[in-house]
Amino acid sequence: MPLALFDLDNTLLAGDSDYLWGRHLVDLGAVDGEFYERANQRFYDDYRAGCLDIHAFLRFSLAPLRQHPLAMLEQWREDFLRKHIEPIMLTAAHALVEQHRRAGDTLIVITATNAFVTAPIAARFGIEHLIATEPARAAEGYTGEIVGPPAFREGKVERLHQWLATHPATLAGSTFYSDSINDVPLLETVDFPVAIDPDPGLAALARARGWPIRSLRGGDVWT
Repeated sequence: MPLALFDLDNTLLAGDSDYLWGRHLVDLGAVDGEFYERANQRFYDDYRAGCLDIHAFLRFSLAPLRQHPLAMLEQWREDFLRKHIEPIMLTAAHALVEQHRRAGDTLIVITATNAFVTAPIAARFGIEHLIATEPARAAEGYTGEIVGPPAFREGKVERLHQWLATHPATLAGSTFYSDSINDVPLLETVDFPVAIDPDPGLAALARARGWPIRSLRGGDVWT
């Protein structure tokens, strides 16, 4: 069964779950609002520009998981999913996922955003397999550290190969959908790279490489 790999933020979602989780924490008063919002925006801008320091960002973004009890975090997450994620789950994205499901493909969400935030989002798309940056757990909650390499840039390729080593699958016939210039390493790894509502850097590269460009927002059109 070929792999159908989906980036999450600004691909299946009409927004960025990592950034929105940070905004949610600010709204809750769970973090220092002015500092956190300013830093959250700066990191997001760096990500969009393709120059994010992923380890600096993870130290920042995972700190609230360490600072608050797990039961409270899970309650906040349910509110977050209802208020911020469900409204940006694209109808055309659901249709694309179902198209691959009907074809019998193995569905995987592969995202740099941490698994605490993204596991229930992948589940809402009915996607069983998730490759995400893994926050480290301790007996009573999260540590603020990560397990293994972050699923970012070349790390997505590394994490995918780790996944393949434990599953009866190969990259033959694989497809990857992404919006981001940060995902070029994985787009170059699969058989069928597809740019979804791409950022300017990826749009230019996709045109130069002849990769399909598809929109899940302003229609469902191949170019």
